[in-house]
Amino acid sequence: MEDTIAAISTSTVSSGGISVVRISGENALSVAQQVFRSKKNKNVEDMESHTVHYGNIYNGEELIDEVLMVVMKAPNTYTREDVVEIDCHGGILVTKKVLEAVLSAGARLAEPGEFTKRAFLNGRIDLSQAEAVIDVIQSKNEYALKSSVRQLSGKLSEKIKGLRELVLNNVAYIEAALDDPEHISLDNYVNKLSIDVDKCVDNVDNLLKTCDNGRIAKEGIRTVILGKTNAGKSSLLNALAKEERAIVTDIEGTTRDTLEEQITIGGIQLNLIDTADFVESIGVEKAKKLATEADLVIFVVDSTRTLDENDKDIISLIQDKKVITLLNKSDLTPVVTPEEMKKRLDCCVIPISAKEETGLDKLEDAIKELFFSGNLELNEDIYIANQRQKQLLIEAKEAFLLVKDGIESGMSEDFLTIDLMTAYEKLGYIIGEEVEDDLADKIFKSFCMGK
Repeated sequence: MEDTIAAISTSTVSSGGISVVRISGENALSVAQQVFRSKKNKNVEDMESHTVHYGNIYNGEELIDEVLMVVMKAPNTYTREDVVEIDCHGGILVTKKVLEAVLSAGARLAEPGEFTKRAFLNGRIDLSQAEAVIDVIQSKNEYALKSSVRQLSGKLSEKIKGLRELVLNNVAYIEAALDDPEHISLDNYVNKLSIDVDKCVDNVDNLLKTCDNGRIAKEGIRTVILGKTNAGKSSLLNALAKEERAIVTDIEGTTRDTLEEQITIGGIQLNLIDTADFVESIGVEKAKKLATEADLVIFVVDSTRTLDENDKDIISLIQDKKVITLLNKSDLTPVVTPEEMKKRLDCCVIPISAKEETGLDKLEDAIKELFFSGNLELNEDIYIANQRQKQLLIEAKEAFLLVKDGIESGMSEDFLTIDLMTAYEKLGYIIGEEVEDDLADKIFKSFCMGK
């Protein structure tokens, strides 16, 4: 924390219009002073906070680039330290040479996520918000981005802090009553405590219920395409992916293994898997495993052929799954109707033509209805997409349930506070009020350089 750090904060993979080299720390201004020469001969230390200045970057006497430099003074910065950002030309070589000049002037290269780690350690954001930063960066669809931005704004933090305050108020009252029983009474206090603990359990339960949708928002919907040989699975994959990803022929059994593709439909990411032809023994076992693990099964039925044993085997396999049935080849004369399919499998049935790419717009609506009650917009709910946070919520709930058991068994109030404080601690780990250094290091090392 005493070091002044620097890193390239824009992409280092390809050239662009501009690149940003970020400096943060106690000596950020003096480091910038050594490499920056203002066109107006201004001293960096004397520049006002949150102002932009035009000049050149030098490494010693070597001119590196013509730049704009942004000066931001503590505490109103991302890290709550002095921060300088140098906007240079976007070539990879020139950007690296600007960074080398900054490092030569006394800064050290930042570790992955170190700017955000400093923001956390300096109290600007809590741990759940810090984790949301990397989720925003890695968002692969609109839904994941909106969910991450809400957590970054502190919605989860507010909820957790409210629960912790409720717990702490009860613990403080009990301890005060035990220390001063003449003036503070615990008579019938367990009734109030029971109500508060029930409220805590309900709140934690509501957060845990969002975990599946949170994971889906972050990672996408694990989707398996099932269907008998030549039903049109690969044609569907190609139509959804908008390119020739699978080999499509009129010869049965062309697809011999699984094909995977990530696509986005209306802001929803589908992690699509086209299974091997179901009639093959190897494909059967793999299809069963994939169907078991999938969030969604897209069952492709050849509507021009009567349902056979292969179709019936698939139907028996997916009875308890979230399923959308696509009656393919609707451009031809069908022999299988939506009504017949709905009698066999209680799910949404959509006639389509993968070859002609018709009917696929209804698939988007069906997915939204199945997973998001027809509405992709985020409401005021908080969505938990982080496995660490989910596990801590589970442990907090277990502690609250122990308090409830203790109340029902007539346990004394001082013993109840033990489990209350366990719940308080577990909730604290979510937002970083309670955190170990090695955990913080592990979290921030998953970040990209410069963030």
